[in-house]
Amino acid sequence: MITWLFGLLLALSVSAAQVQFNFGATPAGGQPTNFLATLAGAGQPPAWQVVMDAVPPILAPLTDKAPDVTKRGVLAQTGQDATDEHYPLCVYTGEVFRDFKFTTRFKLVSGVSEQMAGVVFRFQNTSNFYVVRVSGLGKNIAFYKMVKGQIVSPIKMPLEIKSGAWHELTVDAAGIYLEISLDGKKAFPTITDSAPPDGQLGFWTKSDAVSYFADAGVDYTPRIPVAQSLVNAVMEKQPRIISLRLYTLAGTNTTRIIASKDLAEVGQPGTDAELAAIQDGTISYGKENGEVMVTLPLHDRNGEDIAAVRFRLKSFFGETEGNAVNRARLLLKQMQILCGSAEDLRK
Repeated sequence: MITWLFGLLLALSVSAAQVQFNFGATPAGGQPTNFLATLAGAGQPPAWQVVMDAVPPILAPLTDKAPDVTKRGVLAQTGQDATDEHYPLCVYTGEVFRDFKFTTRFKLVSGVSEQMAGVVFRFQNTSNFYVVRVSGLGKNIAFYKMVKGQIVSPIKMPLEIKSGAWHELTVDAAGIYLEISLDGKKAFPTITDSAPPDGQLGFWTKSDAVSYFADAGVDYTPRIPVAQSLVNAVMEKQPRIISLRLYTLAGTNTTRIIASKDLAEVGQPGTDAELAAIQDGTISYGKENGEVMVTLPLHDRNGEDIAAVRFRLKSFFGETEGNAVNRARLLLKQMQILCGSAEDLRK
């Protein structure tokens, strides 16, 4: 049973998704929607804004009459604080990513202390994130993690990078593997990163570096919350279940749906039956129109009630309350195998 459930959770297909960051849609001087300008390290607040710049097309022009460049909005870090441990970040807050391919074009514009540009990913907060960056003055490309405000696991390779020209940087994260490319060429051997966290992603500079970013986007596999994965696993095996909802506490005396066969129900409030299941371990039963409804507590690995599950099942002739509860318990057991704690349900 355990092997089957783990295999099923891994096999559940999720459609790929894509986000394109259209900086040209933001007026010059503004900050793009769903981005947070923040700072790691010391110094003055960063100055992230959209500016107009001449950008060559990604694809070769179809005719020799096509313009070589187009002036349009790009994301720029224009602050020039020369503090050494000064890391301006512009983080996309619209999604959290696990497996993804993040690509951006960038240009090193100026800087006396530093001329750097890069991307940040697996971002948790300003003390914990990953970075890939290039240095025009240092003539190198580097990857490292920031953990509790300290740089760890740095990898650096020599690289001639031309300032004032547009380049392309790609980070491809798949499970524990990272592939990093610059201008279409692999910049490092494949990096193995054990137990990588989910996180946000965005843009990075250092010190007084003025850098521009354009044509950025991410292809990714949307994450499925653990709670929804539990519901999906049961539904994959038992598609004839009429409805299946998972509830947790939403306050002292209220519950809400956190996963359901019908995704439109997520977020809706629960009833006294779900509250009693979580608080007292009470099992509830009902029957109408040839269907049975059973609500049971979901236990963690220590036997504590951490959630409630409500099954709506097609009844059969002569079915008793005991029969219905036992059927629901068998289904519930499949979910409990993969749910060790209340923390699991929040992932």
